[in-house]
Amino acid sequence: MEFQKDNTFLSGRFKSVGFALKGMIKLITTEHSVMVQSTLAVLLTIAGFYFKIDRYEWMMQIFSIGLVLSVEGLNTAVEKIADFIHPEFHKSIGFIKDIAAGAVFFAALTALSIGCLIYIPKL
Repeated sequence: MEFQKDNTFLSGRFKSVGFALKGMIKLITTEHSVMVQSTLAVLLTIAGFYFKIDRYEWMMQIFSIGLVLSVEGLNTAVEKIADFIHPEFHKSIGFIKDIAAGAVFFAALTALSIGCLIYIPKL
């Protein structure tokens, strides 16, 4: 089966959204770190309602959750591509995967900092 690009604007956009939703579901159902982060996102959303965080705090929390999940998705894509290209251990592939994981760590530290700024004063 050969891929054929959909050149119509509207149906092409619907297909793109479908592919994105499929990717999101694959991430949430197959990647343990995304499962944990998604669970934390749900818990923080519940905490936001419980502590009645304000609009600005909601914006920062939603941004943080999106940032971490997005960077984790990119990290997963980098790891899958690297493993596909070079399945055995290779020093350069390991270096690339470490850098991608480091990007997730930066995002997680940012989210943790924002979470602390929002919730510590409420405790």
